Amino acid sequence: MTFLLFIIQFAVGLIAIIKGADWLTDGAASIAQRFGIPSIVIGLTIVAMGSSAPEFVVSVMSAIQGNTDMALGNIVGSNIFNILGIMGITAMVREIKVDRGNIRYDVPFAVLSSAVIAITALDSYLNEGMANSISRTDGMLLLCLFAIFMSYTIAIATPCNHVTNVTDVTDVTDVTSSASDKKQSLKDVVFIIGGLSCLIIGGDWLVSGASGIASALGISDAIIALTIVSAGTSAPELAASVMAARKGDTAMALGNVVGSVSFNVFFVLGAAATIHPLSLGDVTTMDIMTVLAASILLWVFCKFGKTYYTLTRSEGLILTLLAIAYYTYLVLQMKN
Repeated sequence: MTFLLFIIQFAVGLIAIIKGADWLTDGAASIAQRFGIPSIVIGLTIVAMGSSAPEFVVSVMSAIQGNTDMALGNIVGSNIFNILGIMGITAMVREIKVDRGNIRYDVPFAVLSSAVIAITALDSYLNEGMANSISRTDGMLLLCLFAIFMSYTIAIATPCNHVTNVTDVTDVTDVTSSASDKKQSLKDVVFIIGGLSCLIIGGDWLVSGASGIASALGISDAIIALTIVSAGTSAPELAASVMAARKGDTAMALGNVVGSVSFNVFFVLGAAATIHPLSLGDVTTMDIMTVLAASILLWVFCKFGKTYYTLTRSEGLILTLLAIAYYTYLVLQMKN
């Protein structure tokens, strides 16, 4: 396959997984609403998972194929792009007002997830003689942390003893017998099946195309994953955060990013490592420590920056410049 065909395969795969994530999220959220599940729970679970679906598909498909460089590099690169790139660009569009809940819960979870990557991956620093890797045991532990994270997030977001009783609004028999309702249910099922199909096929094409590009350029899969793949799979978060900021909903922009960072580590990385142990390969200690440093810097800016509980435009510029510096370093690495 020629270099151009690899690029086309990568691009088509990326479009497919982004569109597939949208369809899957829309269909699942619509069905959840029909069963009377509160909107806040839908947002924290289905929608949040949907925004991380591209990273999930790419990392899991890479793990299944044994391409651990791609699996780990995609997660590390996505989180760096989320924190430095997306938060930096979004803050330059409009200053992000941070409420106490974000400072107390959301941003610290992003810092915790970044620390967890370092603790689980950098084994040689904790146990002399061990190779740096994320084992199946680490992956299962991350999935357990994900379950705790989701339970805690839903608990603090959902009012106590709040129960939505759909039978109080209308008779269940009338609802299920409605022709329009049946048509909508069928449409939702089609969306879910179509979304899953796009995610699976698109993920396979994206991983194959990215590996082909890396091979053609003579660079490692990890470098491609840390740059092109991670930026591509994070495109939905960038678009959503910038649009939310332009509309003045800066809290959503922040929540979208830090939520995605936590999901990527606890759920995506946990699932990928459980499927196949992930050796660091060409993902370096500096890459992993960059994620941790970036998340700590975001927390410091939000809580102790120039303006309390605000991520200012100047701080956004600093984050963006750091992102540019990091990617410049990776490009220079490609040439060596």
